[in-house]
Amino acid sequence: MRDLRANEAGKSDDARRDVRSLLRIARGQLRAADVPSADLASELLLIHVLGRDRAWLYTYPDASLSADKAALYTALVVKRCTGMPTQYLTGKQEFWGLEFEVTRDVLIPRPETEHLVEVSLERIGARREHSLTIADVGTGSGCVAVALAREMSAADIYATDISAAALEVARRNAERHGIADRVHFAVGNLLEPFFLDMTAGAKPELNLIVSNPPYIARRDMETLPREVGRHEPPQALFGGEIGTEMYAPLFQQAKALLAVGGIIAVEIGFGAMVAIYELLDSDAAWRDVAVNNDLAGIPRVVSAVRN
Repeated sequence: MRDLRANEAGKSDDARRDVRSLLRIARGQLRAADVPSADLASELLLIHVLGRDRAWLYTYPDASLSADKAALYTALVVKRCTGMPTQYLTGKQEFWGLEFEVTRDVLIPRPETEHLVEVSLERIGARREHSLTIADVGTGSGCVAVALAREMSAADIYATDISAAALEVARRNAERHGIADRVHFAVGNLLEPFFLDMTAGAKPELNLIVSNPPYIARRDMETLPREVGRHEPPQALFGGEIGTEMYAPLFQQAKALLAVGGIIAVEIGFGAMVAIYELLDSDAAWRDVAVNNDLAGIPRVVSAVRN
């Protein structure tokens, strides 16, 4: 009788470790913890644990996980319930159709930032086929630098960040996507590495400067979702007390480095459009200042041409 009960208990444990049951339990826990997109999070975490895709989950809902994999999945769900972003738990995020490594040292790439790449390519136009020199300021995971390098095969890109740890992640992403020989990394604030003999005393004349700088106001810290405010790196989030403090020094530095006809394109936060636009429009060094909206109709990218 004891062996029979043990066998029945084992069957019960196995049943609780099938894909369908684990997903059901995880969804309930995530919803109870007010996790956004709880169903998607439950699937992405299980896909990560199993090394499978979503189609496999729905094709084999009765497949059982080993005790170790079930325990790992449960632990990840618990962490997600505390607010840890799914991307940090899986260590990856898609951007521009490419998979990027992400760690807690870097900002998680957002779909909105793809507009920065789009606008940069549009404004460069036919010159994208030429040998251009580009700077990606505050590169973080390197997603913008890598996307531009993939789109402009003759370009050399200099990627800067104030965080050495972030640059290590960016360097691995450049290697992952096969463009490490054309992306050069330097630690420093904004464009300062160019003024500190980053290239052995020769400051390259830049054709394009792109940046997704920190632009959240510190005064808004308490209003951020817990996934952002508690887990993403503060130095990649906050641009000062009002959030726009990084743009003026960036534009001043850019004037000294951009070639005539060169482009600057920056991502901006909600409500910052007027202030950023006026910084460029009021300066004779710039012309053709433009604002591009994201898919939600929110001003997202401001760009200009060096006079």
